[in-house]
Amino acid sequence: MKKPLRATLKRGSLAGVATVGAAALLLTGCGQAPDSNSSSNSASNYVGCIVSDSGGFDDQSFNQSSYDGLKKTEKDLGITTKSAESKSNSDFETNLNGMMSANCNLTITVGFLLGDATKAAAQKNTDKHFAIIDYTYTDPISNVKPVVYDTAQAAYLAGYTAAATTKTGKVGTFGGIKIPTVTIFMDGFYDGVQAYNKAKGKSVQVIGWDKTTQDGSFTGDFEKQDTGKQVTKNLLDQGADIVMPVAGPVGKGAGAALKEAKAAGKDVKLIWVDSDGYLTAPEYKDLMLTSVVKQMGDAVETVVKDDKDGKFTNAAYVGTLANNGVAIAPFHDLDSAVSSDTKSEVNALKADIVSGKLVVQSAASPKK
Repeated sequence: MKKPLRATLKRGSLAGVATVGAAALLLTGCGQAPDSNSSSNSASNYVGCIVSDSGGFDDQSFNQSSYDGLKKTEKDLGITTKSAESKSNSDFETNLNGMMSANCNLTITVGFLLGDATKAAAQKNTDKHFAIIDYTYTDPISNVKPVVYDTAQAAYLAGYTAAATTKTGKVGTFGGIKIPTVTIFMDGFYDGVQAYNKAKGKSVQVIGWDKTTQDGSFTGDFEKQDTGKQVTKNLLDQGADIVMPVAGPVGKGAGAALKEAKAAGKDVKLIWVDSDGYLTAPEYKDLMLTSVVKQMGDAVETVVKDDKDGKFTNAAYVGTLANNGVAIAPFHDLDSAVSSDTKSEVNALKADIVSGKLVVQSAASPKK
């Protein structure tokens, strides 16, 4: 997939001063100067901004989905948008300071790892509004809106599907960093497999995660794709034939390992997370069983529109199956690999979760 269409300023660069304004670009350190894009058919002075985590806006995952949501909002509402891409965690503070200099009305920060930096920026700039994806604060901050997702619900459906589809009786998962927004996927996936086992009298194993002990496989970051490839190979060597990486761009390493395994004659499949991988990571679409999706673009547009209309609140947005904030993606090219019975069972499980009859629990689930 091509990178999102945006200027590619180097970190610390003064390129584009005329567009953004000198004040916004006189940055120091490793952060990236804000990239500005103004709508040509609107005189709006509203500025919506976004700061990525170290995965970048072309991660084929949650950074990209959030960025695309803001760009769609720019087109739909005629606002101005600015973006800053973090190359490492040390860029967070600098990039947020740049957004403040750029007079952003609302700054969206993407990812759990930006929690502390967002809090610090919000407390220093109480006249500005913020929204943070995948993070909540124990003590709410008046000018920060958390945008979080109960992905365990959708991951449960993916786990059930994986258990019903595996040929080896073993499925695998691994995470990037052991943080709540990662383990919540793994918990839901694990429970979905156990639900299938209970319903069918089977014993499909989950390799890479044990919900009871909260112990499993992690690469340690969201950047090193080679590590993700090796972890996936380890899962395959242990017998898994379906793998769900929860690791942002590291998931590409899993895709590469599975692609090699398929080329060697193995029947293997991939489950993507955050976005519909069939669409955002098309190089692996022939492996893509399904995806556990966060509808981040829709949430971003709603939060920006509310803020623009003077309706900002710091109440958390929680995406669930009931409000279509999370979902399981279509099976696309692998539709025939999933039996009609399994499809019916998954739809019934979804209905039970939406109605409250079935409660999917994770220690990382957001409070509703």
